Amino acid sequence: MGLLSKKDSRLILDPLADNNPITIQVLGICSALAITAELEASIVMSISVLFVMGVGNVVISLMRNVIPSKIRIIAQLIVVATLVIIVDLVLKAFAYELSKTLSVFVGLIITNCIIMGRFEAFALANGTWRSFLDGIGNALGYAVILIIVGFFRELLGSGTLLGIPVLGDPIEKTGLYAIGYENNGFMLLSPMALIVVGIIIWVQRTKNKALVEDH
Repeated sequence: MGLLSKKDSRLILDPLADNNPITIQVLGICSALAITAELEASIVMSISVLFVMGVGNVVISLMRNVIPSKIRIIAQLIVVATLVIIVDLVLKAFAYELSKTLSVFVGLIITNCIIMGRFEAFALANGTWRSFLDGIGNALGYAVILIIVGFFRELLGSGTLLGIPVLGDPIEKTGLYAIGYENNGFMLLSPMALIVVGIIIWVQRTKNKALVEDH
């Protein structure tokens, strides 16, 4: 028998596609719009949320039998705030420039609907192992969308990936710029992130008709 049962595997695999927290549950949209103009920021935010959700779900699961129901939301906020402070301090210590780019959005992980939703809906009712898998799965689902959006926004908006020119030099007119290509500055604006997410949602529902809501 493998490490993960079929039921446990679904906790990781479902949020990657058919139950994605951004495209299906429509949660965590704010950061998807705000910080995805650069792929590096998208990756770092994804790793941050992965840490907070994975560890946070385990902590809440361990505490679930001792947290009074009347203060469970406060307890959850304390746990996530502590983890976010750790993430913020690590970023400032090892990636200060990037921490300034992410600035307030790291702090807003505290109020990320995905995290609080999984604490409330899953970690409070399940054991530590399944809670850990649920946190990792939903964080990966969130990360996939952020990285896809960040990839296309930086590529089409700046002609770079992770700050490295990949389409040529727009000043020297090399690569694609030599045949008249120009960067699309609109891709760097937040509304374009919403459009890219919308395209992902459209593609996802086109491939899986079961996701299309009946009216």
